[in-house]
Amino acid sequence: MGKTLHLGLVVNPLAGLGGGLAFKGSDGEAVREIAATLQGDRCSRAAQRCQRSLDRIKSVKASLQFSCWGGAMGEDSLRQAGFDARVLGSPSDGLSDAVDTREAAVSLQAANVDLLVFVGGDGTARDILDAVGSDTPVLGVPAGVKMHSGVFAVSPEAAGDLLLVLSHGGLVDLKKRDVRDIDEDAFRRDTVRSRFYGELTVPCEGSFLQQTKLGGREDQQLAAAEIAAWQVEKMEPDRAYLVGPGSTTAAIMEELGLPGTLLGVDVVRNGKLLIADADEASLLSLIESSDGPFSIIVTAIGGQGHLFGRGNQQISPAVIRAVGTENIDIVATKSKISGLASRPLLLDTNDHLLDQSLRGLIRVNTGYDDYVIYRVE
Repeated sequence: MGKTLHLGLVVNPLAGLGGGLAFKGSDGEAVREIAATLQGDRCSRAAQRCQRSLDRIKSVKASLQFSCWGGAMGEDSLRQAGFDARVLGSPSDGLSDAVDTREAAVSLQAANVDLLVFVGGDGTARDILDAVGSDTPVLGVPAGVKMHSGVFAVSPEAAGDLLLVLSHGGLVDLKKRDVRDIDEDAFRRDTVRSRFYGELTVPCEGSFLQQTKLGGREDQQLAAAEIAAWQVEKMEPDRAYLVGPGSTTAAIMEELGLPGTLLGVDVVRNGKLLIADADEASLLSLIESSDGPFSIIVTAIGGQGHLFGRGNQQISPAVIRAVGTENIDIVATKSKISGLASRPLLLDTNDHLLDQSLRGLIRVNTGYDDYVIYRVE
């Protein structure tokens, strides 16, 4: 690695589009067709998160060299952030696909970049793995719906901070981290089929990188049932509850005797199911048309600790603000909290000010009338 850090950038412009739509992912032709009809901020999640990373490294612009793929796959983000870049190619069609991602990655590897930075989710990570294997160091900027792999930074800002360390010549270990993905069709039927696809080589430093997502264990069922019993007992009349995805929150729906969407967001009030598997638009519409109070119940992702921004993007910043940050209940078993090994719970809502407002020490319901205090960053 020379004096100038040569970075390759690949952006998956469709990454994360399926989150707010309750699609459980952004792979497949159906999402591409919807993306072609979207306007403005609804189709720019990946670009926005890329900008947040690039903003962190503007101060070291002179020590960076960029190569990228054309248009929305990298060039546009770099130009907007004020970086010069060598464009190696462009997507073959208006909307890029997995083939474009793989072609871009191969071209950047051939250009001998020091580090290939990609913006996307688990599907994008698989494409990068298929294209470059474990020979070229990579870093994922989290922008997808599913980010179970261990190759992503915990946030766009963390990705930028890691690039800062590299640009200053800091000593950063290179380690192989898992690439995992799930079957989206099965996921939409509330069945989790996670598969290990291989390993990518990733720069690891401090708390910048997220952990690989862990699945739930059978010994957590009793604890989840106790949490559910307490949550249901303290539910208020006429208050609507947005119950987020996860096995711990699914126990709440079971305690209520209602069908639940294991990997989606359900809304209940007075013991009745108002909306099953809600998307962002239906949540906002219900909140705007209702006079009653609302609460959000979410759990942390096992192994990672994310509360918002991983798999529950339906509960968007607009939804959280409409409900009120004071009306958020966090539930998690003690084994899930212990599994974080003192790492904090994480926020990645795509709204920096909202994330800042939610930071600090919070109460986590870990059993029947049982709470712990834990740190959120």
